[in-house]
Amino acid sequence: MASKTQSAQRKARIEEMRRAERARERRNRIITITASAVVVGALVAGGAYLLNKESEQKEQKEAAAKAPVTDEKSWDAKKLGRNHVTENVSYPMTPPVGGDHNQVWMNCEGDVYKDPIPNVNAVHSLEHGAVWVTYNEKAADDDVKKLGERVEKTPYSLMSPVKEQSGALMLSAWGKQVTVDSATDPRVEQFFTKYVQGPQTPEPGAACTGGMGQQ
Repeated sequence: MASKTQSAQRKARIEEMRRAERARERRNRIITITASAVVVGALVAGGAYLLNKESEQKEQKEAAAKAPVTDEKSWDAKKLGRNHVTENVSYPMTPPVGGDHNQVWMNCEGDVYKDPIPNVNAVHSLEHGAVWVTYNEKAADDDVKKLGERVEKTPYSLMSPVKEQSGALMLSAWGKQVTVDSATDPRVEQFFTKYVQGPQTPEPGAACTGGMGQQ
């Protein structure tokens, strides 16, 4: 009789242990499913946020590209010469925004030149779709530094001093030019967005490396 009682008690304990194990497994499944749902929800929300942000940035860039740059000067691109010459060229604007030029371009893969560069080579870079940032001795050192950092991050751009220019800080592309007030002038970003490999480019996709660098 005692043996049957003990056996029944063991079976009861075993059954209780099994019920507890099944309960733990159910709780673990619920926790796992809930955690997975939270992670998936976070990933979906994060992905949607990034997509929305990218879409918003794209729209902002497109809007900037379409909007006119305040106080920008323009020249008829079709009337700017594109012949390759070996001699110096007298350009009607400083810095030049186009015209006949040397067959070798200045490297413009984010190159910042500390000394003046030949106009005839820089103009060839503009023909390839580069934006040329220039400054004179009136420019604040901090503005020059910040613009240099901006150029270094931007393929198809270059920067150099031009002592003879009228404005302290100027940006040029093929047939386009603007004088800005500072490195933080919103027209800087707009000009880069609009004209780096922009629609004004006579030779889109042409190289900005393999040309002439400053020793």
